[in-house]
Amino acid sequence: MELVIGNSLLLIFVIIEIVVLHFVKKQTIPYKEIIINLGSGHILLWVFRGLEVAAYYNTYKYFSLGLMKSFPFWAIWLSAFVLWDFCFYWLHRLHHKYRLLWGVHSVHHEGEHFSLSLGIRNSWYSSLTSFPFFIVMAIVGIPADVFVAVSSIHYFIQFYNHNHLVKKSGWLEYFMVTPSHHRVHHGKNEPYRDKNFSGTFVIWDKLFNTFQEEMEHKPVIYGVDYDHISYNPVIVNNAPFVRLYKEKKISITTQPKKQISFPNWMLVSGSLLLFLLLLFYIYFENQHTNMLSVILFLVVFIGTIGNGLMTDENPWGHYIWVINFLFGAITIFSWFNPNVLLFDIVIMCCFIHAIVTQIFLVIQLTSARKKKNAL
Repeated sequence: MELVIGNSLLLIFVIIEIVVLHFVKKQTIPYKEIIINLGSGHILLWVFRGLEVAAYYNTYKYFSLGLMKSFPFWAIWLSAFVLWDFCFYWLHRLHHKYRLLWGVHSVHHEGEHFSLSLGIRNSWYSSLTSFPFFIVMAIVGIPADVFVAVSSIHYFIQFYNHNHLVKKSGWLEYFMVTPSHHRVHHGKNEPYRDKNFSGTFVIWDKLFNTFQEEMEHKPVIYGVDYDHISYNPVIVNNAPFVRLYKEKKISITTQPKKQISFPNWMLVSGSLLLFLLLLFYIYFENQHTNMLSVILFLVVFIGTIGNGLMTDENPWGHYIWVINFLFGAITIFSWFNPNVLLFDIVIMCCFIHAIVTQIFLVIQLTSARKKKNAL
C-alpha cells in the first residue's frame, strides 16, 4: 500500500505542476513529451525493479559479511542512507561515461522540458544496470527492507528536484541537490555538460570535482545531441542501443505515410488511465490472483505502446489502443471481481475511452473522405 500511495503522489504532483504552469504561469505545456515521460519505463521498469530487489535480497542472504550486525537500528539506517547516495553518485557518473550504460540512461536525458514528469521518465532497463552499483550495500550487511526504504526516499527527493517551479532553495543549496543543481545536470551545453551527478547530497560533486553552479547569464539547454522524434516507448527504450553501432547524431523516427492526429486531451487522458492501471497492478500484485496481475501487465504494456504510436500519429496505434482496452476491460469484468469500486470505475473509463477513440477516428476518416470526394 505504501508503494501505491508513493506512486500516486508522483502522479498528483505532476498534475498540480501542469495546472500551475498552464493556468498561473501561462506556459505552453508539451503534452506529447509528458505522455512519453509517464509511459517511457512504466510497467517493465517496475518488473525489473522487482528483479533488482530480489537480487539484492539473495546477495544479502548468501553473501553478506554481517558488518552491520552490531550497529543500532538508527545507525544502520543512517549508514544506508549515506552509502546509497554515494553508490548512486558513481552509478550516475559512470552511466554518463560508458556508452552501453549511457544507452540506458540517455532515455532520461532526452526530455527537452524540465518538469516533474521528467523525473518519472526512465529506461525499461535502468534497474538492471543499477543493481551492480548497490551490491556493496548487501555485502556489508544492510538488510533488503532498509535498502528498499532508503532508495525510495532518495528517488522521491530526486523526483522533487525535477520540478520546474522552484528556482533557488536558499541554504539547502550548500549541501543538498536542488532543482537548480539538477537543471545543470540536464544541460547539454557548456559549462553544464556532465556535471552534478549527485542524487541527494551535493557533497559528492564538490568532493570529486564535478560540481557546477547554475548561472543566470547562461541558460540551460535541455536534451541530447541527437534528434529523437518518436514517442513510441519501444523505440525510445531501444533506439539508444541502435545508436551504439551508428553515427552519434543519427535520427530515428517511425513517422508513417498516413498520419492520424489525435487531440491532446485524448492522448493525455489515456496516459493517465495507464498510470492508474499501473497503480492497481502494484496494489493487486501480492493480494490477488496471479492471472489478474498478468492481465493488468498486458493491458498496461500493450496500451503504452498503443498510446505511444497514437502520439506518433501512427494509425496502428489506434487499432492497438482500442482492441487492447476493449478486450482488457471485458476480460477483467468477466473473470475477476476484486470488489474495489475505484478499480471498477477505472476499468469502465478504459472501456469508454476505447469507444470514444473509435468514434473520433470514424468521424475524422469520414470527414477526410468527404473532402476528398468534394475535390
